[in-house]
Amino acid sequence: MTYSLTLVLKSSLKDTDRKKLIDSLRDLLGKVKITEKEWGQKPLSYPIKREVSGYYLNWNVDSENVIAGDFEKKLLNNENILRHLLLRNK
Repeated sequence: MTYSLTLVLKSSLKDTDRKKLIDSLRDLLGKVKITEKEWGQKPLSYPIKREVSGYYLNWNVDSENVIAGDFEKKLLNNENILRHLLLRNK
């Protein structure tokens, strides 16, 4: 199965904290192939959690298994992730 995951992270995160967050998300996914594109910092259309800009990431995930709903719950509970969009591709 292939998935497309777009993340909007807080732009106020330091580079080291952002890298730790990205590495922890990779660990949650396990042994899958991830093609990562960093779109960088862009302004938001409206403030989210008092942030006016966000750091955008786009991942294409190739996995043999279905990504668990637990993963999406952990994305929602993380305060450093402003928004996410997880789509399953055919």
